Amino acid sequence: MSRVILLDIEGTVSPLAFVHEVMFPYARTRLVSHLAAHWNEPAVQAAVEQMASDAGHASLASWCPAQAEAAAFAAEEARKLMDADVKATGLKMLQGLIWEQGFRDRALRSTLFDDVPAALQAWHAAGIDLRIYSSGSVHAQKLFFAHTEAGDLTPLFSGYYDTTIGSKREAESYRRITTECSTPAADILFISDVVAELDAARSAGMDTRLAIRPGNVPPPAHHHATVLSFADIPVSGLQRCADPIEMLPQSLA
Repeated sequence: MSRVILLDIEGTVSPLAFVHEVMFPYARTRLVSHLAAHWNEPAVQAAVEQMASDAGHASLASWCPAQAEAAAFAAEEARKLMDADVKATGLKMLQGLIWEQGFRDRALRSTLFDDVPAALQAWHAAGIDLRIYSSGSVHAQKLFFAHTEAGDLTPLFSGYYDTTIGSKREAESYRRITTECSTPAADILFISDVVAELDAARSAGMDTRLAIRPGNVPPPAHHHATVLSFADIPVSGLQRCADPIEMLPQSLA
């Protein structure tokens, strides 16, 4: 039986459209104003220092020598990263800080697929350890689940992981999560909409399911069982698959 279920967010528990058409634009339009208003706060300084590190610089000062222009410079660099869909740790930290204000102001409410809240409740009630692994910062993940349209779901989760533990496309990241969970990899089920992430998790020994959701990009050929709804994974059905069978993209099946 799976003792841990590890979940992706975007395209797995929440529609891609919500993330790309609501959350990302919300952060993007507030980059300049947020950095200008909160520049000296420790959390913002930590985020921009991490952005400098992500860009290969030793510090913010070496990244942007003109300190008087640092906030505007950081906002422009963040905008470039968003345009290129770069999942850099510092950017995700900064986005999380901006989203926090949006959730507090009730301008944002997280949208989930209809089947998700009930499934999470059922799995949790059955004693399954629920955890999240997303490119968004841990701070943003907690905000996301604390402010869903179904209410605060954070009590259901016991762990959150972001890119500080490693890339979602590298097997070593999943080995680290396995260690964090103190659970054999074979007893962890990872659900994501990205085949490359599932390949990495499978290489680390985890069980995997590919989420096929409305609005997702059709997947390439793969070796993972698919799931269209979490309702299709009842507690009694959380047995580990024996041998994976290569599957065609959903659009070709």
